[in-house]
Order: sequence, then structure tokens, then C-alpha cells
Amino acid sequence: MQARGEGFYTIGSSGHEGMAAVALALRPTDMAFLHYRDAAFQIARSAQIKYTDAAWDMLLSFACAKTDPISGGRHKVLGSKRLNIPPQTSTIASHLPKALGAAYSINAARSFRPEHATLEDDGLILCSFGDASANHSTAQGAFNTASWTSTQSLPLPLLFCCEDNGIGISTKTPKGWIEASFKDRPGLAYFKCNGLDIFETFETARRAASYVRERRKPAFLHFTCVRLYGHAGADLATSYLPRSEVAADEANDPLLNSVRLLDEAGFLSSVNALNIYLQTCEDVAKLAKKIPREPRLAISQDVQKSIVPPSRKNTPPKGSNVKKKAPGERKRAQDKGPRQMSKLLNWALTDLLSTHPELIMMGEDIGRKGGVYGITQNLSQKFGARRVVDTLLDEQSILGLAIGMAQNGFVPIPEIQFLAYLHNAEDQLRGEAATLPFFSNGQFTNPMVVRIAGLGYQKGFGGHFHNDNSLAVLRDIPGLISVVPSTGAEAVMLLREAVRLAREEQRIVAFVEPIALYSTRDLFQDGDCKWLTNYPEQQERAAFLQVGQRGSGTDLAIVTFGNGVFLSEQCRPGLEADGIKTRVIDLRWLSPLPQESLTEALGSIDRILVVDETRRTGGVAEGVMAYLSETTEAKLARVTADDSFIATGPAYGATLPSRKSINDAARALMKR
Repeated sequence: MQARGEGFYTIGSSGHEGMAAVALALRPTDMAFLHYRDAAFQIARSAQIKYTDAAWDMLLSFACAKTDPISGGRHKVLGSKRLNIPPQTSTIASHLPKALGAAYSINAARSFRPEHATLEDDGLILCSFGDASANHSTAQGAFNTASWTSTQSLPLPLLFCCEDNGIGISTKTPKGWIEASFKDRPGLAYFKCNGLDIFETFETARRAASYVRERRKPAFLHFTCVRLYGHAGADLATSYLPRSEVAADEANDPLLNSVRLLDEAGFLSSVNALNIYLQTCEDVAKLAKKIPREPRLAISQDVQKSIVPPSRKNTPPKGSNVKKKAPGERKRAQDKGPRQMSKLLNWALTDLLSTHPELIMMGEDIGRKGGVYGITQNLSQKFGARRVVDTLLDEQSILGLAIGMAQNGFVPIPEIQFLAYLHNAEDQLRGEAATLPFFSNGQFTNPMVVRIAGLGYQKGFGGHFHNDNSLAVLRDIPGLISVVPSTGAEAVMLLREAVRLAREEQRIVAFVEPIALYSTRDLFQDGDCKWLTNYPEQQERAAFLQVGQRGSGTDLAIVTFGNGVFLSEQCRPGLEADGIKTRVIDLRWLSPLPQESLTEALGSIDRILVVDETRRTGGVAEGVMAYLSETTEAKLARVTADDSFIATGPAYGATLPSRKSINDAARALMKR
């Protein structure tokens, strides 16, 4: 197919065919997060449910055909909705954290089963990967988290399967390395099998699966095998391995071993095995000839179609044992008068958890401590440790836990303690969460709201690790929504909308909370309390892609968000006192940008100042300025943070927009 230009990039499964025996040791309902060499597993699982089109499906995937039932022609990828195999594109084991999350979700669903849960109560999760990938920090974090969870006697029905062929692309794995690394890990049972012996593999996999299923504890299946025909695509093994070694591996082909074992056991003669092999080759070749008739993706709109997942309707889950708080109790929160953002966010989370039993929170110190800034205070006491989960200190595990639980009907609200810490784990959002609907043609989703404390202006605390103003990575992920509130009331209404987007439209939302505004009370002078707000009525939400507006001036518009709204509001009275009628437009939504709503809010104003607390290079202002320059004749200017990290101590704001820099830029713009 590739020679004819009808097939594209592939990673072969030759040498790993013994994974068919692992598939047969499991149930088809056990979700499987597969290694990219596991075509045999998928074929065997197809046979379990008597599905006969496995070869055709894979050929469609290799050919990037629109009719490919898993990715719709977007990628060569294993996966199947009917087989409970989410598509994996990872080559570095970044799927391990979410497999752990899916395993954790099974027991959680026993306590409060979400409406859209799909995994069985006595099911398990299989997660397979290569011996080279086992060394990746993401994989090591998942192994550590599994051991940590198991040691605390928390249920985690997860079967890791390391397919050890002894080499990663061209780099050999030291002999005995995998066994030495995993045989004695605490809380992680170790099983080993020869993947070239299908009888031994089946029996060992069956014992490992029984251990996981019955004890609800994780296990590690060490599956040894060989790799045939190089790593992938045009990779030629003889360019870095001696021919004798390549020949020895080919002589150890698992198909030849299986024929020998079946013949010796009296199940299948070698002659009949050869006939099956030749007939299969002929059948596949016939199917391959039909491939050119299949349509391919050709236009951008078709490629992008599955970036945004399909929406779904939510109904109250049946049999839920989560007690809902009565509306009267929630109403009393509104009668306590104006409060700062941190308190209102706490009340909002309380309401949301009370109203939606499928919501579950996870993060560092969010339970008993209530978070570094008290945002989650008392939530663990009200809703229990199963819905407000204190995690270990590993952002990849936190996001992986959320991704996996979301695939079993939960709507997670993971917390990343500081924005700078997200960069340790951003691939969990980019390479795993956001790509799942894209590579599954919308069949698999993982909706969630990721709460992230971030941005700058903390006086004398933390430096660039706790004052991080880089949002570029979030804005660069297709399909991900990012939002930043500016006041307590806005935070509540935006959080409610973020949860609605996750629950009803299956979206992934990054909710970035400005730390410096958590406890801000005063706007102009000490004691004025003009930045405090009341708790919004229960039905109030800030609509998706709808900007906010302060003032109705017609001379100057300041377009900003987060801390920029606070600083711009400090400037507005002085500007208006000098005859510059000003309105402040709060973007709220940073990706995608609220273009239509912004244009409407600007009206006919011919001078626009963009105030952006992120960096000048790669910051939010770049996108806003580009859009405005394409759609308006207005004079434009911007005030941004410098391309610098943020300092601790008195210089905390030296590199950031200030009241003075905004005021000076506004007046200069009016003089142009």
C-alpha cells in the first residue's frame, strides 16, 4: 500500500503477536490503553465479540481513510469504541497516568455512579507500553502513584503490561533491567511471561488479571518478546544491529513458535497452520485493493471537525447517594454581603458539588488543608475524601487521574497549585486530553475543568515559580478553552459556565485564577472595599465567549483581563476627569478569543488600548492586536509584561503592566 501511495506511516506489531493471548485473558469490557504494537490484542478482542471486520478497520486506518471507524482518517492509530480501546498516539507512555485515573474511577463509581459511566464495577484497566517507554518520567510517575495508592489500601484495579522486546528504536535495554526495576516495587505485584509462548502468556496473564480483579490492586505483567522489521516506517534494523542478531530474532518469530507449540499439543498441524496463514494473507491483500476507493480527508473543516466533541444532555443520575444541599442553604450565602474572590469561589464550589454528583475534585493539599489559599476549605469535610481527593505531589498524576476518571463519566475539577507547575505536565492536556476527541472522531471524550492558580502581582512572594504569567501553552492547544476572571462575582459566574461546558458540551476548560486578586478588597484606597462583590444568584452565569464591560465611554476602550481589569479600573476615573471617556472591556475568555462579542462591545470607538499581563512575546495581546488590526480602522496600542521571569521582593511588579504604564499609554494613544 505504501509503495502505491495508498498507505502512510505505520508502526508494526510483528514480534508482539503474543499480546493476543493477553487479550483473551481479559474481558472485552475491560478498557485497554494500548501500546502502539498491539494490533494482535485488538484483533483477538474483536474475535471475542465475534466482530469480523478488524483487518478492514486497520487497513482503513493505515490508509487514513475518512471511513476509518476510530479516527476518521486523522491518524494511523489502534482503537475501537465497540472494543473499549481508546485511541493512543503516545510513543513515550504518556497514556499511563490516565489509565491509572480510569482504574481509580471504577471503585469511585461504586460509591456514586455518574450518569455516563461505562466501566463495570468489577472491571479492570489494562495499560501496555514498551520497555524503553518504561524509563520515561511520565511512566515512572504513574508506577510510583500506583504503588503509593496501593500501599494505602485504596482500590486500583490496574494491570500494567510491559512489552519488553529489548530495544527502543536503536538503543538496547540492559538485560534484566525491567525485572530488576519492577520485581520488588511496593504495592505492585510482579508477573513475568515469555511472550513467544502463547500458552504460558495466557496462563500468566490470566493469573495477573485475577489478582487485579479480585484484590483490586495493581499488578505489573512483564511480557518478553522480540521486535521484527525495525522500529517504524522506513527504519532499517540492520543499519544499527548486526545481521546475525536480526536473523536470530526472525528465527524466533512468535508465529513460528506458536505453530510449533500448537502442533506439539495436537491442536493444529503445521500444514493447516500454513494454510491459515496463506489464506489470511490472501484475504488481507484483497481487502487492501479496495482501499483506493475509500475517501480521504481533504479540507481543513473536515480535519478540525472532531476537535470540539459532541454535546450531550445530562439528567439526574439514578440511585445517587450524594446528598444535595437545599436551595435555601445556598441562598443564605448571598445574604452575607460582599466578599473577596477566594470566599466566593469556595461557595461556588460548594454549590456545584452539591448540585452535580458527578463532579470530583483532586489536587495537592485541597482536602484537609483546603488548598494553599483556602479555596477548597471545608469541602472535604462536607463531601468526603472520595470527592475531594488529596493527591501526591505530581502534576502529571493529577491530570492523568482527571483524564481517566472523565472517560468513565465523571466530570473532574483537578487543581494545579501554581501555573508554573502546569509546565511539568502540560502534555497531559495537549497530547492526551485535547487529542482524545480529535483522534477518536468524537467517540471518546474527557471533559473537565482544570483550576489553576496563577499570574503575577503577589507582593514579595514566590518569584517566578509562584508568579507565572505564561498562558501561551494553554492558548496553543486546539479545542481547549481558557478563561480568567477578574472579580469574585465574575469568578463564580465563569466557573458555573465552565462546569456547564464540561458537563453538557464535554469540553476541557482551563480556569486560571489570579492569585493576587484572591483576597483583594480595595480598589482606590485602603478600606474602600470596592473590589468586593456579592455572591451571584444561582441562575447567573457568564455566557461562553461573552465579554464583560465597565463604563460606557466612547473615546477610549481598554481591552484587558484578570489583574489588568483591576489596574485599568484604577485608571478610569482619572482619565474621565481629564475628559477621556473610557470603557474597560474584560475579555474573560482567552482561548478561543471572544471576537464577535469584543467587536460588539467596542462599537465605533476609534482608540483601543490592549492591556496584557502576560509576556509581550507569545502573550494574549498578540492575538487580540492581530484580530483588531484585521477588523477595525481604530488606532491601537498595547501595554504588556516584559519578556522576563518575575522577581521576588520589592521588584515583584517591575516587569508587569502598572497603573502608571496603563495611564501613560492611554494618554499617549489619545494624542496620536
